[in-house]
Amino acid sequence: MATSKAPISCHVLDTVIGRPGASIKVTLSCLSAPNKQFGSIPHTFTGVTNSDGRIAEWENKFGVEVWSVVNEGSDEDEENGTTVWSLKFDTEGYYGEGKTFWPYVELTFRVKKGEHYHVPLLLGPYNYTTYRGS
Repeated sequence: MATSKAPISCHVLDTVIGRPGASIKVTLSCLSAPNKQFGSIPHTFTGVTNSDGRIAEWENKFGVEVWSVVNEGSDEDEENGTTVWSLKFDTEGYYGEGKTFWPYVELTFRVKKGEHYHVPLLLGPYNYTTYRGS
């Protein structure tokens, strides 16, 4: 269970029905090189959107929390304290096989240590839009 609010959150809105995108599998991955503290532990987290289209809590099978990776998990960019992350949304699992042009939507972005990032995804079977939320 998380000890503090994750610094990376997301929200899916289905633009066709005008409602939150519920039950979408999402994978959050740190693409930056891990530091020695974490060794070879993968910086990969999973979640499923709730009825409000949000991930309530990120899970990692090794018990690592997102905030610890953002704040301590990479030696790649020590100078400005940033790491590169990706959110991968299983859109075909949501719409059904062959019912969307996008089998998945993957968004890649940079995260600065100590800041919160909210990434909304406005999703349709043939389009999507995203932005940095608050």
